[in-house]
Amino acid sequence: MDDTDDAQSTEPSGPRGREVEVPMRVYKTVTVVATLLAMVGVIAGFVLLDSATNRATAELSEVNVVLALVGLALIVGGAAVYAFSTRFRTAGMGKSKDDSSEDSDNG
Repeated sequence: MDDTDDAQSTEPSGPRGREVEVPMRVYKTVTVVATLLAMVGVIAGFVLLDSATNRATAELSEVNVVLALVGLALIVGGAAVYAFSTRFRTAGMGKSKDDSSEDSDNG
């Protein structure tokens, strides 16, 4: 078996290969719910982190490590939810800037 066969993939590459085309209603629902979940996760994460460190004034021995880790996990989780929700597109949305199938008419 040749190593070059492994490097070639049948999946589309580039940013458009990762996007999922859905109906407009699904897109709106996913965008609203994912943004809400992301905001709640990040805000709750910062509140827990703030509480665990006593507003960043606690000595290292006084920090509640479990609460701080849960706060950090919520922040990362909220960011991940938002990042994955940006993969959804509808049929009417414009093409990516990276798509070179269109001629540019920008002077």
